[in-house]
Amino acid sequence: MYPERVQDHAPKILTQMQRDFYFENGYVMLESVVPMETIERLRALTDAMVDRSRSVVTSDAIFDLEPAHNADTPRLRRLSSPVAQDPLYWEFASESVIADIAADLVGPDVKFHHSKLNFKWAEGGEEVKWHQDIQSWAHTNYSPLTIGTYLYDVGPEQGPLGVIPGSHKGPLFSQYNDKDQWTGDITDRDLETVALDTAEYLMGPAGSVTVHNCCTIHGSKPNLSDRGRPLLLNVYSAADAFTYMPNPLNTEFAGAIVRGNAVREAFIDPRPCVMSPDWSKGYTSLFALQQKEEWGEDQMDRVERQHRETVSG
Repeated sequence: MYPERVQDHAPKILTQMQRDFYFENGYVMLESVVPMETIERLRALTDAMVDRSRSVVTSDAIFDLEPAHNADTPRLRRLSSPVAQDPLYWEFASESVIADIAADLVGPDVKFHHSKLNFKWAEGGEEVKWHQDIQSWAHTNYSPLTIGTYLYDVGPEQGPLGVIPGSHKGPLFSQYNDKDQWTGDITDRDLETVALDTAEYLMGPAGSVTVHNCCTIHGSKPNLSDRGRPLLLNVYSAADAFTYMPNPLNTEFAGAIVRGNAVREAFIDPRPCVMSPDWSKGYTSLFALQQKEEWGEDQMDRVERQHRETVSG
């Protein structure tokens, strides 16, 4: 569904100015839209997941660990597919205000794709290099968007999400290197053509929400503060967007309709779509790829096995 068709439908949450801003700039920031009662429940659950990670030694299909992670001082980069780890995460993704926000921007029929919780740990939480999302999970159109929920207050020193305004209207860059290896980030050569000096960093109090389109160039700096920056991310699309390749973070909830109704016809955007890698055998950590870490064969086998178990429920 094209933006002008989306705007034929009355919004549930956003103002017309906020909708216009999103379609023009490829992102929007909404302060304090998630009730603190909900945020506190998500915090408690997330703390429990961090405690669970203490017994994990190497990254797997659930926990993506920083190299310095250990039982005494856990340091997570990501909790993959939180909706598959506890019902509260799925309740939030499917029943809360964020699904209504998605409907305001993709149309009344909304499909869930995947979720993740990026931690950006205190005192060195790793950067996320500039990239676009759609190359990781190609769809028939460019409606997919990611909604991030800040569980704590986020300021400039914590590595907030950064976006390049208007970049969703520009080219889709290759995220393969010169050896045709997937890296998950835009090459330095291509970044020379991007107006990085226009970057906007999205900060706000706990309960604030960031939204960025799947084509928007975005990333974040390291967190050098003494406070972490957990960002709960949920990805949605219009119901008429269908995937070309396997979901990198597949769960039983992938493809679930969270607002409106399912549709039988795909909307195919005429603009070329960059194909995703084949994630059918498991998903290698974005952080490991961008930081050029080596995953051993045993580790990849374990990720593939856990990936299958997650999908099967």
